[in-house]
Amino acid sequence: MGLAIVNALQDQEGLCLAGIWVREGQSMDGLADDILVSSDINHVVDAADVIIDFSLPQGTVEVVAAALRYKKPLVCGVSGLSEAQNSDLDALARVVPVVYDRNMSLGVAVLERIVQQAAESLGVGFAVEIQETHHVHKLDAPSGTALKLGEAISAARGTDPDDIHYDVQRRGDVPGDHTVILSSSNESLTLGHSVTTRQVFAEGAMRAARWVNGQNPGRYQMRHVLFGES
Repeated sequence: MGLAIVNALQDQEGLCLAGIWVREGQSMDGLADDILVSSDINHVVDAADVIIDFSLPQGTVEVVAAALRYKKPLVCGVSGLSEAQNSDLDALARVVPVVYDRNMSLGVAVLERIVQQAAESLGVGFAVEIQETHHVHKLDAPSGTALKLGEAISAARGTDPDDIHYDVQRRGDVPGDHTVILSSSNESLTLGHSVTTRQVFAEGAMRAARWVNGQNPGRYQMRHVLFGES
């Protein structure tokens, strides 16, 4: 995702890459000489107006701590965070605006809204199945996006999330496919979203980065970025 964000920034008017946080000894070839590449997160965060994090949960711990030290807005798309890490995000959000979402795709934000409306309208008489397929290297299952959709449905219907069935598949190099099926004994409604390239997540992060700068402290999701929902 790091390279996807670097590539996406090249086409964004008004946005520029301030720096990249890398592992000790890692280099980034092909970048302009004036772009900071450092294994010291403090140098990178200090140089930025907005932080974008697509690392791993263990990396997010350091990112959130640095964002708090320097009071910088954060856009984070790392899934699989623990309860303690989510609590750290909450603490940061009391100081600066934070956009955290397990899926930064604009299409998934729209799907979440449609699914929530459908579930509320159809009610508990319709059973829910969420099918998701990802590449074989994805560790969390069900995916954060599948859980996000399930939570939206449960909230809309006022039901227990355990009532939702998840069908999880891991194969090939699939960036991410999600299908929500709401079915009764007489009919079914199928809603879905497919990703053809991970670049969509970078593009969503760019939109979130534009939006979050200047917002009040708080914890936001992509639905806030797109629809201004509370």
